[in-house]
Amino acid sequence: MSSHVGSGDATRVERIAQLVEHHARGEKARASWRIGTEHEKFAFSFPALEPLQYRGSGLQPGIVDLLQGMRECCGWEPLVDRGELIALESNEGSIALEPGGQVELSGRARKTVHETAEELARHVTELERLTAELGVRWMWLGAQPVHAPRELGFMPKRRYSVMRDYLPTRGGLALHMMQATSTVQANLDWSSERDMGDKLRAAMGASSIVTAIFANSPFQDGKPCGLKSFRASVWADTDPDRSGLLDFVFDGEPPTYERYVRWAIGVPMFFIVRGGELLPARGRTFKDLWEVGLDGERATIEDWELHLSTLFPDVRIKTYLETRTADCVPPRYICALPALWKGLLYSDGALAATWDLTRRWTMSERWQHRHDVARDALAASIPGSRGKTVDLARELFAIARAGLAEIAAREGHEDEARFLEPLAALADRGQCPADEALAKWHPAMSGRELIAALVEPV
Repeated sequence: MSSHVGSGDATRVERIAQLVEHHARGEKARASWRIGTEHEKFAFSFPALEPLQYRGSGLQPGIVDLLQGMRECCGWEPLVDRGELIALESNEGSIALEPGGQVELSGRARKTVHETAEELARHVTELERLTAELGVRWMWLGAQPVHAPRELGFMPKRRYSVMRDYLPTRGGLALHMMQATSTVQANLDWSSERDMGDKLRAAMGASSIVTAIFANSPFQDGKPCGLKSFRASVWADTDPDRSGLLDFVFDGEPPTYERYVRWAIGVPMFFIVRGGELLPARGRTFKDLWEVGLDGERATIEDWELHLSTLFPDVRIKTYLETRTADCVPPRYICALPALWKGLLYSDGALAATWDLTRRWTMSERWQHRHDVARDALAASIPGSRGKTVDLARELFAIARAGLAEIAAREGHEDEARFLEPLAALADRGQCPADEALAKWHPAMSGRELIAALVEPV
């Protein structure tokens, strides 16, 4: 749920072609393709091992102290919302706060995953300084394992207040999504409308396999919850209007910009911004804003950019493609996600092979697999087969390795497949990160003891 910084484009939306053109502006020549990586994590006080609130109390630091510390030590510039420090930015990207205080690094778009690994190493070094100075501990897990949303803070960002009021009317676990989950995400480019459509279709088709590979949220209320990815289950009960799988992506030919636009304009908005103030949309869709208006205001291109940032399908497009179904994982596995998606989507042969893995599935089978991997991860059954999802995971890694080898040969840099191997080795044993987390639990543990077993100095 990345922070949105608008372009300021107040051009009035008068025809659907303007919205299509917005997506088309993302087209890039292959030589200019990059990959961006975003990842979130939870911060806990030490030794109390309580989730950090925005402001600290007593000897316990707050989230704002983390941001101030990174600003002072590491050259990040502040971003404020009504005077409250809510994000940082630099030429390395941005550091933002998710609603429950999850700390997110949105890295720059990088040419290679080698550069992404260097970016991650710098971030971890900065976190190490905060660990030493403020006594915090970090949890790289897909969902809070002990604390419910009511026990977590809410960050003072105005858009989150609007979402907090609206989303629980659409899904029973919406507040869990906002406050108690975290992810690692990869962002990729395309060269043309057809290339976008091929990538969106293949990525959304494989998205549930990636959920299984990265599943890492097996706890709730301090004990195993019977799911390998509670986070995936949360997204299934957040808001059906704006999340999940998109039927039109799999309906015949690869999806076009216009088909995505026509879906998106029918989704209710959260709000629009005028004069620095948020105007709640009260259930109006973007189509309503465009055709009828809202409190006398009419749709602009900046409204469209904002609306796109509030849509949460498993794979979404803006002027680039975002893959969104992986749980947060420990740093040793993070670079596997951009490496996997780059290998699958940036080689024509790998892209076709990725789509071929799931192209025969019906829509009901896709939804069922999405449900099943939340519970069973790599042990989930393959639709229409006696096999298990671990078999698809092995195939997906093999496709990605071949794709990365082709890219490295074409572009003349070191093969990035090595970033796949720690997670591929785990998957080859039929395990996901959740299995490693579950191995740290035993029935006599208190909630605090479980947190102590799961957090790391960085």
